[in-house]
Amino acid sequence: MQQAVASDEKFDFSAMVADLNSLLRLKTTVIGMKMFADVGEMTAIPKIRRPTAVHTTDQIVSMASRLGWTVGITSDDLVGAQCRAVIGLAPTDDKWLAGEAYVGVWHGTAEDARKRQEALDVVPFGKYQALAVSPLASGRLNPPDICLVYATPGQMIILINGVQYTGYRKFEWGVVGETACADSWGRALKTGEPSLSLPCFAERRYGGVPDEEMLMALQPAHLAKAITGMKALAKNGLRYPIAPYGIQSDVRAGMGASYGKK
Repeated sequence: MQQAVASDEKFDFSAMVADLNSLLRLKTTVIGMKMFADVGEMTAIPKIRRPTAVHTTDQIVSMASRLGWTVGITSDDLVGAQCRAVIGLAPTDDKWLAGEAYVGVWHGTAEDARKRQEALDVVPFGKYQALAVSPLASGRLNPPDICLVYATPGQMIILINGVQYTGYRKFEWGVVGETACADSWGRALKTGEPSLSLPCFAERRYGGVPDEEMLMALQPAHLAKAITGMKALAKNGLRYPIAPYGIQSDVRAGMGASYGKK
């Protein structure tokens, strides 16, 4: 498991976002997410918006990443137990684990639905009462628990390479299918590990995530590490966008540019 971020660690989030946009040419706003044990702490965030309708968590996240809003929610603002449970605002009790609503919709049998529910990474219930999301550059969450980066596969592999530039480790991620938010913010909030996901049907239908985007959820310290690594990679000529070399070209010249001095 990745080491948790020290609570006294400070970050210049505006500069981090500027670096990310320079290095990866992101089109979607990088955001932060923070859990709150007390609703009053959430509502005290400057310029916080509170929903006036019922939403999925995907919609709330996209209000920050697509519209640039700072939004706070409690369990009452979410459409059902699935959204609430992933972020620790509802219990993963026997009824939830049964996943009866998904039988005949996402799964062919009750056994399949239960297996999917059991596979989800969720925040433990009982510790938190609220959640907020906000553009990372705003600094309003100060600091967020995790950062959310939407990116294309080409951008995402450079981001991953940046994390791996020093202190290398192999990342292994799973795909739960529907409720893929458990693969991203659910897993990152629960474990503290960088967590990659393929946004699911609900995230794309209700959260407006484009076809080409993936999602990485990671702690601020891991994001800072990725930026440092990507800057080093860029100096080595390994940067985004990745220019196609040509499938019929003699590869030796291209490889020599990267490895010739080694």
